[in-house]
Amino acid sequence: MPFTPFHMGPALVIKVASGRHFSVLVFGIAQVAMDIEPLIGIIKGWTVLHGWTHTVAGATLIGIAVFLLARPLCNWILRRWNRELEYHKLHWLRSPEPVTRPAAASGAFIGTYSHVFFDSIMHADMLPLRPWSADNALLGLISIDALYLACFVAGLAGVAIWFALSHKSNNKRSP
Repeated sequence: MPFTPFHMGPALVIKVASGRHFSVLVFGIAQVAMDIEPLIGIIKGWTVLHGWTHTVAGATLIGIAVFLLARPLCNWILRRWNRELEYHKLHWLRSPEPVTRPAAASGAFIGTYSHVFFDSIMHADMLPLRPWSADNALLGLISIDALYLACFVAGLAGVAIWFALSHKSNNKRSP
């Protein structure tokens, strides 16, 4: 997928379903971390853009790194986000802080593994089970258009449900 945005759609549905047990911010950082190798490949003109980082083994290593490094950054972002929302009287959009270790772990590893899964469906240079297998059984599982549409619809659904739940929660707190 073209550098991450479509990957966020399913993450929003996961966030709505799991609440504080999943960090969509950590998930987003995991997406960016996964696409560093293809970005370098594009810049350098490599023929294979999805190498070791787009394998289950690579995703595990990146997931560990993101889990260990992303929490402080995400907690800082959330503090700033919540202060801005308070200033603009948008309390109902506040996000719970801090990001817990379980939420960071789920965001990091769901982020990296889902990235490998989705990219395996559409990129011919993907070998997700390398070094154990030189096959990609997921390639072409569904069309690229169907994959984009599914991720886009998931994103819309996640945002709509999140807004509805936030608004409902806000109304319960109001006298």
